[in-house]
Amino acid sequence: MSEKYLPWLASLLLISHLHSAHAAPDPATLGDLLKQPSTELAATCQPLPLRLDEALHQTLRGFYQAAGEQPQWTPARLQALHTELAALADDGLEPREYALDLLREAPAQTARSCQELLTSSAYLRALQHLAQGRLDPQQSEPLWHAPSVTVPKRALPDPAHALAGLEDLPATFTQARPAAPQYQALRAAYAAVRQQPLAQWEPLEQGPLLRPGRHDPRVPALAQRLQAGGYLAERDPLEEETLYSSALVEALKAFQRAHHVQDDGVLGPATLRELNVSPLQRRDQLRVNLERWRWLARELEPDLLLVDIAGAQLQLYREGRLLWQARSQVGRAERPTPPLKSRLSHLTLNPTWTVPPTIFTKDKLPQIRNDPGYLTRNHMQVLDYAGNRLDPQQIDWSRPGPILLRQTAGSHNPLGRVAIRFANPFSVYLHDTPSQALFDKLPRVFSSGCVRVERAAQLTDLLLDSSSAAQRQRIAQWQDSGETRNVNLPRALPILMAYWTASVEDDALHFRPDLYHADERLRVALDRAIHQGLR
Repeated sequence: MSEKYLPWLASLLLISHLHSAHAAPDPATLGDLLKQPSTELAATCQPLPLRLDEALHQTLRGFYQAAGEQPQWTPARLQALHTELAALADDGLEPREYALDLLREAPAQTARSCQELLTSSAYLRALQHLAQGRLDPQQSEPLWHAPSVTVPKRALPDPAHALAGLEDLPATFTQARPAAPQYQALRAAYAAVRQQPLAQWEPLEQGPLLRPGRHDPRVPALAQRLQAGGYLAERDPLEEETLYSSALVEALKAFQRAHHVQDDGVLGPATLRELNVSPLQRRDQLRVNLERWRWLARELEPDLLLVDIAGAQLQLYREGRLLWQARSQVGRAERPTPPLKSRLSHLTLNPTWTVPPTIFTKDKLPQIRNDPGYLTRNHMQVLDYAGNRLDPQQIDWSRPGPILLRQTAGSHNPLGRVAIRFANPFSVYLHDTPSQALFDKLPRVFSSGCVRVERAAQLTDLLLDSSSAAQRQRIAQWQDSGETRNVNLPRALPILMAYWTASVEDDALHFRPDLYHADERLRVALDRAIHQGLR
């Protein structure tokens, strides 16, 4: 037997002994123990590591009320539970948090009942963490919800369902685990990485841009790095050692595609940063994204527009199937695109653009002060907060006061021909853009928080596809007229804008640059919670 299973076997034997060693009934019955307040119960069961908050205490009461206050953990169920707890390692969770091999000898009069409660509490917590995440997302990476959408509640499993789940623990854990394909594929990738020794390589040194055909002393180290990552076979022994050859260029392009940087074959700062992420950091990146998908899987709906912020793309789902996808441009690190869930409500055809306050203060105002012709050249109007036009010549631009800038509709407008609106407090929306060339760049972080949509006209058509033929004809006429008009969608569609930095695409593992520096914060929070759970 593999040594890694020995602690589980020892724990199983210990618990089985505690359940079967005494023929006489346990004087401290389950009912007696559960009537105690949670703090007293935890003290009564010392030195067992029984950690109870009020929610878990109440769930345990409901669990054993449904069970007639009778013990439930037979040796066969305990063995099945151990197997499922061990498998949580492939979900990026820490089995030791729920491990029953941490039990220590308890006072004889309470040992059996306390063992029973400890086992059940581990079972309930494991199901909760697997289904909903180890951390509370609203405290770790908040996702704003519109009033029109349902916010998933974080709660322990229903006691009756958890009791019924004891009949088939493998099925119970499988059902608790998110069924979303994104989660399942990422879990399989993480399991494969976790079960292999960490690769070893030295970071590449900084240096000038390395272009194809040039010589550079870093080329041998680059070749070793690409070989270690599986992007390059053995080098041609006839190649000059420091030559950045065509074979190396193609290997670097493959690396760039898998790490969401421009696949130009040039070794520059962005590619160098990704090359120098350590194997341990990559493994942790998978682990934190499994946690994110435990949160996000609960937000998915069969009909959904999913905005992948870090990947800068959109996916439209109908009845759970991918119908359409396109590239996008998202917010820069200093003006990030916010994670949120809302419902698409209406379109603005030929939109004008009212400059948001932050952009007005930080971008537009300095340009206006330095260039008196800026407003005219960019088709901008000055308005008061009631919407009345003001004379720009009468504004003291050193202290402009409460005014608005609005850019007229047209090809010059940064919103293009259509904006797609939804309720949110961040003043963000989806929109067309005249900056089409930027869709070919990576990473696509060019906006001030809004999401620029490639092929926005196609998305508009899909959102309107249940409109009548007459209504679609009118919309086309309004679009061609150049007039600004709002058009309600025939049916509201959920939109989920979410952030994750690792995924499986076309059966291959892909990483994205952590645009908003969120991965490390989440890793620290996860490790802190696990450390506290093991104390």
